[in-house]
Amino acid sequence: MKDDKNSEKDSSAADSSADSVDAYLQTLGNEDARERRYYSQEQPFSAEEMTRLVNEDRLNELLAQSDAFLSSLNDEIKDFDDEC
Repeated sequence: MKDDKNSEKDSSAADSSADSVDAYLQTLGNEDARERRYYSQEQPFSAEEMTRLVNEDRLNELLAQSDAFLSSLNDEIKDFDDEC
């Protein structure tokens, strides 16, 4: 009995994978269908979810690092321009 249930699960998983692959292959030649498929997989987050998911301290730290990097890069570019 257990083998029957396991084989049913395996079969349904294989069918599901095969269906997904088939659907994907059918959209390859159709740009509109491919675009709809891509955007249908997006899941927008609410403001409440984003607040819960984002580590604000870490985000601010990364933003400060990127600002420092861009400032440094800008200075290097100015120095390079002055040398030419």
